[in-house]
Amino acid sequence: MSAAGLPAIAGGTPQRLRPLPYGQHQLDETDIAAVVGSLRSGVLTGGAEIATFEHQLAEVCGVAHAVAVSSGTAALDLAVAALGVGPGDEVITTPLTFVATANAVVRNGGTPIFADIGDDRCIDPAAVAAAVTPRTKAVIAVDYAGMPADVDAIRQTLPRALPVIVDGAQSLGASLRGRPAGSLGDITTFSFHPVKTITSGEGGASLTADPALAESMRRGRNHGMTSTAEERTALRWRYDVVSLGSNHRMTAFQAALGLAQLTRMEVGLGRRRELADRYDRLLGQVPGISPPPRPRGRQSSWHLYAVEIDPKAFGCPRDAVIDALRAEQIQATLHYPPVHLLTLYRSRGCRPGMAPRAESLGARLVTLPLFPAMTDADQDDVVTALIRIQRWVMSHPGAAGDGSAPLVRPGRRS
Repeated sequence: MSAAGLPAIAGGTPQRLRPLPYGQHQLDETDIAAVVGSLRSGVLTGGAEIATFEHQLAEVCGVAHAVAVSSGTAALDLAVAALGVGPGDEVITTPLTFVATANAVVRNGGTPIFADIGDDRCIDPAAVAAAVTPRTKAVIAVDYAGMPADVDAIRQTLPRALPVIVDGAQSLGASLRGRPAGSLGDITTFSFHPVKTITSGEGGASLTADPALAESMRRGRNHGMTSTAEERTALRWRYDVVSLGSNHRMTAFQAALGLAQLTRMEVGLGRRRELADRYDRLLGQVPGISPPPRPRGRQSSWHLYAVEIDPKAFGCPRDAVIDALRAEQIQATLHYPPVHLLTLYRSRGCRPGMAPRAESLGARLVTLPLFPAMTDADQDDVVTALIRIQRWVMSHPGAAGDGSAPLVRPGRRS
């Protein structure tokens, strides 16, 4: 790797000719064959493929029930509804997450209460305990970047027993003290979006050991009806609606794709771990870049590799780093702007200072590309670009400004 020359944002030649995404799905011929076979079966929604996918997913995660749905967002909505959250109820969650986590509470009529994060970037158990009020109905922990939240510590710290939902959208394949993600909360939700551990195109699932919660979520994905379409093809044509629901069903061909992906999940996880370890080694000597935490007893799924930029030590603010990497055709990004600072939640009474650790980290995070099909050469490009950017900004004090504008004006060379 040679980091000589100007960074692209300062007029140099971009590190890459083609963009390198931060994440990317990986399909092979077994996936294609599975989907084609499903389409040829004559069944497009419901049927045996859904049941098989649910069974295999539950088995992998060590729980009794998996409820496949149309998206990870739908899984969250159903989980919150299954716990009976409604108007007047509060649900404690983290601000360092995708907005879907908090939105699920709002859509069910509840109020999300944001508790700050800990050193692991997941919700801080002590902050959760301090946020509990008589109106608290549940806690939603988030497995940030694929690192399992310490659900055991949350339960032990709570002043009274509360159900815990784990938003595990990013953590399929991870583990906490040897127990797989999916088995740690009262309900765990997964996402099968294209950049996740496995994909079904879009799709998600809610997992639980509680048969009553599982049945509630099954009804909820199917309009609250007491029977499915398959069941009504025979003599059981009558049905009732016993609760409010919607259409959150997964298609049969999505389940077929998810099942095919599930069978080789460990291969993709292994490559993600290799890349994360290699990033740690390659970036370890770059001033101003801190790697993701690795708490003892926890194995991340490495959905994301999010580093922390120290603006003083690196030489420029985080926003300037992302802009400069994108000029190199490296699609670095941010996961996530703290939810409580988004306009929607400011309009609901949230304000800066409510979660200082999340706010500080949110101003320094950069998500670097990581996905199973990524090559060592791809990764070398990322590291070379970071070193080149840093060397240039350190030799040009003030070029980065405050991070609100590009490092230099377009077309300028230095």
